[in-house]
Amino acid sequence: MNDIDQLSEFLQKLTPLSRSCLLSELERLELCGIDMPGSAEIQAKLRAEFRKDGSTQARATNPSRYFFAPLELLLIDGAPEHANAGRISRNTLTPIWEWICRDLLPTMARDYIKAINDQVTANNPKEVLKIATTFQVKVLKVLENTFASAESTELARGKLAQYTASRTAFNDVKKMQQVLRAGDALSKFNEKLPATIAKFDDGQVAQITARLDAFRKAHAEAVPFALTLVARRLKTSWQLVRLATKAAPSKSAADVAATPYAGVVHMVLDRLDDKRLALRIALRNNRVLIARDLLTDIYDTEYALKVRIDGIEQCEWGVRLQQLMDAIAALVSAEVSRFPANVGHILGSRRLRSHDTLGGKLSYLAWKGRDAVQDGAAALRKLIGAT
Repeated sequence: MNDIDQLSEFLQKLTPLSRSCLLSELERLELCGIDMPGSAEIQAKLRAEFRKDGSTQARATNPSRYFFAPLELLLIDGAPEHANAGRISRNTLTPIWEWICRDLLPTMARDYIKAINDQVTANNPKEVLKIATTFQVKVLKVLENTFASAESTELARGKLAQYTASRTAFNDVKKMQQVLRAGDALSKFNEKLPATIAKFDDGQVAQITARLDAFRKAHAEAVPFALTLVARRLKTSWQLVRLATKAAPSKSAADVAATPYAGVVHMVLDRLDDKRLALRIALRNNRVLIARDLLTDIYDTEYALKVRIDGIEQCEWGVRLQQLMDAIAALVSAEVSRFPANVGHILGSRRLRSHDTLGGKLSYLAWKGRDAVQDGAAALRKLIGAT
């Protein structure tokens, strides 16, 4: 028996759920930059079984898909190893579902799966939704009891670790708990948002802030997810930072950090990290044009953060930003160095940093001039108020 036959025999001994979990885990390791011999062949076989379209993005089977439906708009594709405030990695859903079915609520999960399959076969979507909602409530109650003590929490963490080596899977369970708890409120908040926000101007910022304030009063722990729903509407992800900078009395990092939605800065940095991972994958697959567009977006985000937050270099945000940009610079340098020095590379072009052009520098000076006037006015108002 050759290696391929042995591999096929081994995979067939696993349950379908275990094979799906294995596929998600192998993809997670690949996205983290960990090369495993033979991984490509295993992934190809498993994708042929679970994803008829050959997709590299995990999709849950029907019963779990209905259960995880409230999370759909908050899911991201990619490695779950870096911070994702307000979002949940799609690759952790399979191990979480297996943990629910085997350890958390095995009997109820079996009943749920049968009931869902019966109603799907009967083409009864209303009953499917009802069954899924009921099971969500049951899982939520069990999770609340599980996390009520440190001992049971650590036991649950250990059980989940049997299905994935991801360090963030358990955090995604906690996030899932928060989303299910605020499910109806998040859904209503999402419905009231504009379909798209092409220009996140002062008026739009004020409107969204008012809706966030109302949401925060009843569901403070779910605010990051509400912010993620807002981010989905924005033309560019860095614009989310305006929810913090607009509310601050000045552009200093300390003032921005004191605003209610200062967490958006970390969320923008999360998205910058997403682009770093996407850039690495694009370069690995020689997709230079995709890499160019990603790099342009990355430079624009870096510039926006530095322009809108004074002193960012000296705070935690700036440290993380510099670490990300250093990692991105290393990727670009490695790619450019593959070519002779006398051959220009598109990723080495200064045009990608539009703010380094004459027009960009003039815009920067205009920003600084306007900010000086606004900061002076703010200081004067404080002085008048103090007297």
